[in-house]
Amino acid sequence: MNKKTEQDIMEKLVSLCKQRGFIFPSSEIYGGLQGFWDFGPLGVELKNNIKKSWWKRFVQMRSDVVGLDSTIITNPTVWEKSGHIGGFSDKLVECKKCHHRFKADDFTSNAKCPDCKGEFTGERNFNTMFKTFVGPVENSSTTAYLRPETAQNIFVNFDTVRAAMRTKIPFGIAQIGKSFRNEITPGNFIFRSREFEQMELEYFVNPKEDKKWFEEWVNQSMQWFIDLGIDKNNLRKYEQKGKELAHYAKETIDIEYNFPFSSHGACPPVLWHGRRGSASGGDKGFAELMGISNRTDHDLKAHGFTYKDEVTKEEFIPYVIEPSVGVERAALAFLLDAYTEIEGGRTTTTDSNKEKEVVLKLHKDLAPYKVAILPLSKKENLTELALEIYDSLKSKHMVMYDQVASIGRRYRRQDEIGTPYCVTVDFDSLEDKAVTVRDRDTMEQERISIAELAKYINKKLES
Repeated sequence: MNKKTEQDIMEKLVSLCKQRGFIFPSSEIYGGLQGFWDFGPLGVELKNNIKKSWWKRFVQMRSDVVGLDSTIITNPTVWEKSGHIGGFSDKLVECKKCHHRFKADDFTSNAKCPDCKGEFTGERNFNTMFKTFVGPVENSSTTAYLRPETAQNIFVNFDTVRAAMRTKIPFGIAQIGKSFRNEITPGNFIFRSREFEQMELEYFVNPKEDKKWFEEWVNQSMQWFIDLGIDKNNLRKYEQKGKELAHYAKETIDIEYNFPFSSHGACPPVLWHGRRGSASGGDKGFAELMGISNRTDHDLKAHGFTYKDEVTKEEFIPYVIEPSVGVERAALAFLLDAYTEIEGGRTTTTDSNKEKEVVLKLHKDLAPYKVAILPLSKKENLTELALEIYDSLKSKHMVMYDQVASIGRRYRRQDEIGTPYCVTVDFDSLEDKAVTVRDRDTMEQERISIAELAKYINKKLES
């Protein structure tokens, strides 16, 4: 894939996301704010579906994992003990001429500023936690931080959750929630932003079994993406080594996705609002989608926890296996993998419309709307029946009702937002009490009795 094609795909996806109500810049009417994005009507459904799928797979379907929803702001001692206040930083460089700042990892030692070609200063540390104050007085005694990760809230609640739920090792605590990082150079659309959601799980194990559980969580995490439709050829495992590893990590595997942007280099500023995220492996395109780390006993030791096995009476500090993925980054991968362009269109009934068509082939579990109800005409007797069908389905599924424009144009509109099934209510429906159901991917159409429609749709979506 050449550079122009890569840029085209991202530009088209960003445009589609804005036009169809998936994602757009936050507070755009005032110029936006770098690194912050709003998820629109379709985007919030996509995000909710991603979170719902992750929670079902890794919490609901497991007897050894429980959930947590903790606060964004905590006692600052949490971040002192965890090492974030002293060490949660990135290396930055500053242009001596225009004073723009960039993440040092994105540049070689002899690189010039991409904005003015000036020289850079030496590297220095920049703490990426957002600072705030609690209460009416702003001084060092009231300083607090927006959490940069959800993990520490899980660690400090280790004993409380264990006692309340009577859990025994091995067990996990999962959390989905907002985190905040004052990234030096956010960019690549929602790939790297300053406010994001994490789906994070801390799985506590006996140190003697850490390797077994680490491999288990790597495999389970990879399979989750594949089961939700990601092409396995666009995924790979990358093992961090040496200085790449976090100071607390014994082992880390990144699940990388083949994103359509380079690991380094300048980006179109209007599209990206920053520089490109670097890929762990350094190869063009592949960049971190998810990380699975063996955090050893670093965190529980820092917060002063131990564990005693009730059966063996063995006392130890558990090791922690951590699968962690950003909702936004996962959403970007799912959107990119689903984005399909069909040259000449898919219309076979007419020669008049042969332009390129876009189909968003999202997995059924992730699609924002599962079904669209499309009356063939705006005539009252037809729309009344269509609305009755809409009402009969909306309690079980997200259903869209659309009666504007030609039926072909409405089909294409639903294809672009990933709706798996379109239900067309035509004039024959008034007589035979049946509707036509169209499949997004195959374009096959079936005539289904209205009385059996709900059962039919349920079966299709569950298959």
